[in-house]
Amino acid sequence: MQDERDVLLGLYRQMVLIRRFEEAAAKAYSQGKIGGFLHLYIGQEGCAVGALAALEKRDYVVTTYRDHAQALIRGTSARACMAELFGKVTGCSKGLGGSMHFFDADNHMLGGYGIVGGHVPIAAGAAFASKYRGDGAVAVCFFGEGSATIGAFSEALGLAALWKLPIVFICENNEYSMGTPLERSLAVADVSQKAVSVGMERDRFRCTDVLEVRDRVAVAVKRAREKNEPTLIEALTYRYRGHSMSDPGKYRTQDEIDERKKLDPILHAEGALRAKGVSDDELAKVNASVEAEVEDCVKFADESAEPDESLIEAFNYA
Repeated sequence: MQDERDVLLGLYRQMVLIRRFEEAAAKAYSQGKIGGFLHLYIGQEGCAVGALAALEKRDYVVTTYRDHAQALIRGTSARACMAELFGKVTGCSKGLGGSMHFFDADNHMLGGYGIVGGHVPIAAGAAFASKYRGDGAVAVCFFGEGSATIGAFSEALGLAALWKLPIVFICENNEYSMGTPLERSLAVADVSQKAVSVGMERDRFRCTDVLEVRDRVAVAVKRAREKNEPTLIEALTYRYRGHSMSDPGKYRTQDEIDERKKLDPILHAEGALRAKGVSDDELAKVNASVEAEVEDCVKFADESAEPDESLIEAFNYA
């Protein structure tokens, strides 16, 4: 069994991979190599990495259009992810989905979805299927606090509680629904309280410490797997960039962003690793390996072919 030092080092690498991948995607977007929408996960890495560390291979993940991190951590290669952003046939969705629609059935990554809140019932359906089959799998659904005002979210929450589904709902509260601050969209700032109305267990914490995220989510996953009881988790996080690449984020002050960056999960992990005896050289090696992986995936995406007309029939008819 790995000791906590090695576990944290592995989670640190995953967070750095997400950030460098997203930075490379932003650069490619500015170069015109990526079209359409591009929603970056920079700043929120501790949430996805910590939460997915609590899962098993058989579990299912459903998420929003800010989906690159979940795909990378579930096992979709950086090459397949970047190629999807570039609209290439070697992408995880054959270049037909783009940034908002990563999908990888082999790794039980059941998709990123573009309709706010619309994917939450899909995740409940995956949990229903697991319970029906009796396969012991748990579904985890990521969504933003903006989804907490959507009817589909409330319906899925109610059915999950009524039918006792093995699911963990994770609200990634990054304080802004696009450009709308939390206090202008929710009367009650604590999203986890919505669990009370359906008699569901809840939890609420900040995603600064990736190990704490893993441990808190693990409690909910265990409850789902062993008791078929759902949980609503509010994971407090923050994105450093705009809602998408077209959003300059002028609705926030630089002071606010600088203050939130003091809670950066990557910096927190670096400090914890140094406290556990990890040297600067070891950290540098991790960062160098990530840089090489990201450089490789960009080159791969650049050189891959675009999808041709042979895919039209396959993806329109069954």
